[in-house]
Amino acid sequence: MPDQTPMKTIAKIAVPAPLFGLFDYKISQQQQLSITPGCRVKIPFGRKSVTGVVVQTASHSDFPDSRLKAIEQLIDETPVLSAELLKLLEWAAGYYQHPLGDVIATALPKLLRQGLPPEVKGDTVWQLTEQGKTTTADELGRAPRQASLLTLLQQDRAALNSEQLNALSENWRPAMQGLVKKRLVETRELPCLMLADAARQPAPALNIEQQAAVAAVSQLFDQFHSFLLQGITGSGKTEVYLALVEQMIERGKQVLILVPEISLTPQLTRRFQQRLTVPIAAMHSGLNDRQRLCAWSMARENRTQVVIGTRSALFMPMPELGLIIIDEEHDGSLKQQEGFRYHARDLALVRARNNNIPILLGSATPSLETLNNANRGQYQQLHLTQRASNARPPRIHVLDVCRRPLEDGISDILLAQIQQHLKQDGQILLFLNRRGYAPLLMCHACGWTTDCPRCDAHMTLHHHSQRLQCHHCGHERAAPEQCPECSAEELYIPGAGTERIEQALNRHFPDTLISRIDRDTTRRKGALHDKLEQARTGEAKILIGTQMLAKGHDFPNVTLVGILDTDQGLFSADFRGTEHMAQLIVQVAGRAGRATKPGEVFIQTHHPEHPLLQTLLNQGYEGFARAALAERQTAQFPPFAYMTVLRCAAPQKQSSMQFLHDARSLLARLPTTGVEIFGPLPAPMERRAGRFRAQLILQSTERKALHNLLNQWVPQLSKLKMANRVRWSVDIDPQNMY
Repeated sequence: MPDQTPMKTIAKIAVPAPLFGLFDYKISQQQQLSITPGCRVKIPFGRKSVTGVVVQTASHSDFPDSRLKAIEQLIDETPVLSAELLKLLEWAAGYYQHPLGDVIATALPKLLRQGLPPEVKGDTVWQLTEQGKTTTADELGRAPRQASLLTLLQQDRAALNSEQLNALSENWRPAMQGLVKKRLVETRELPCLMLADAARQPAPALNIEQQAAVAAVSQLFDQFHSFLLQGITGSGKTEVYLALVEQMIERGKQVLILVPEISLTPQLTRRFQQRLTVPIAAMHSGLNDRQRLCAWSMARENRTQVVIGTRSALFMPMPELGLIIIDEEHDGSLKQQEGFRYHARDLALVRARNNNIPILLGSATPSLETLNNANRGQYQQLHLTQRASNARPPRIHVLDVCRRPLEDGISDILLAQIQQHLKQDGQILLFLNRRGYAPLLMCHACGWTTDCPRCDAHMTLHHHSQRLQCHHCGHERAAPEQCPECSAEELYIPGAGTERIEQALNRHFPDTLISRIDRDTTRRKGALHDKLEQARTGEAKILIGTQMLAKGHDFPNVTLVGILDTDQGLFSADFRGTEHMAQLIVQVAGRAGRATKPGEVFIQTHHPEHPLLQTLLNQGYEGFARAALAERQTAQFPPFAYMTVLRCAAPQKQSSMQFLHDARSLLARLPTTGVEIFGPLPAPMERRAGRFRAQLILQSTERKALHNLLNQWVPQLSKLKMANRVRWSVDIDPQNMY
């Protein structure tokens, strides 16, 4: 009998816009055999053409044919999104209550969203020919732009890509074309990915605990299973990762490794390049658009077996994916805080389950959610209790700085310790999670302070530029020389930031190389890499930094760690505040004594008897976690309940509160059994960037009850009268309450 299957004449397309639902378009007769889910198409949308992705095809539409527009162009002959990735993205859109078109746009590199073909093509660079190296600028006297560009290339002596040339020279392309025609410059295409080092470093012998961890995971390579690798700082978790990756490569499989911060990606990539003989793809925000597309295409074509990246790397197409590894799984950076607010760790678990492969979560300080899952038997817990190479854990001291003199935030005892460790050729790391010179300026006469005009926060003083800057909204202005309220000239500078610490140490140790690593000193491209290399080699003897220094770095020469101010994290308004502070203390302390030299940690505090500090000191992180989980269970906070926050911000306070009141009124018409509702409430920082912020909190001990309610409620929010007059967002499983 002839095939009676109706022809697929309708494509249901996800459009990159904050709109829920799919949009129906007509498929022409010529396109019917070619259009499949996962393909990109050019479609008319409103008054412009956009690139959409086909999610489904159908034989009919619920809309009349006269209202449907036709697909303008089929971009892909084969889908750019596999069925596996489409399934993951559709699940994520439903779980996180976010429009599918926006979710798909997050998963695709920018050049693919613009309709360009997926291709493996490295950066084009321009470099001097032998003739160009010896030609002087004077010989190009009649072409001043070419002469200037030639001088620039001769000074740099390196191949430059378009991104670098854009930063160095305006409108450089016509002059560059002239230099190419004169054979003074030639173009070259770089390899798409860096290959592993030719001289492969041998793997060290694994200790008994590492061998047990590798064996446990490798025994379950062909099925979904979740593992928690809890290893103290410096215990060699990366060696476990490497051993598992080598086994996967031998099986012809691909491995996805997620790290929380861009600063960790080059370090981890270098470790893997030194050990593996396959090309490794990196994926993070520090790459340009061409590099991101290149890495994406290599993974899609299975021309790289190892992908290392930050949270967006979760969506890399990997047809032979065999293992997912999440390093520093506790880190808050794995949660996207704007737009599509997904958690890469949680979504990676879904991807592993969908692919029936194992997933390994690694951390010295696992999140309470992860520990609770391990306690419930959902994760198999693996332990590394010994530091690698017989290195000893650091000795930890609590410094009570009450009534003690502090010089720019540093106690006399800590200064003496720095002096002693420098004499013993040690390296010092000082941690303060506050950049700038000081958190505010204050008038000694009338009490005026540098309040931000757009936020409920003080403006930070940056001494080098003599400017005040709000670290919440970016507002800045020149620092005043006298009080704008009473004209007094005596302005008091309380507190300290990393810039002030650096100046103080330069006075005490003028002949010592001091390196400050924070957002202010690492803005320039390559600056972070250079500073981390200085730290790693021991060239910089004193390191000062914020959280950028606390996450996973291996500085073998550090013998002394000073945590300058723990008090700001001990009394947080966020119920997760103490958990984050405990993790930070353990992670920062873990930078000390990682090699042959013993390490010491000094923690400055005005509250040495605080229960958090005492529990950490006496029982370690596991003891703290047990106590914290008991408190969360009593209070019915996550992980013993599931939470959603509807956030709203508007220039007028009444607008944001009105939207949330209307949203709560919607809930009154829906079944809310098993779900508690709190608010509307002002956010802990009510005013930020000129907008008043408020929130409505939904909480339930049953995930299904909460999500059944969300499925009915969220689609109605955009229809509220105030919805287009305010900024609102839904945050599923929020990681902070600010």
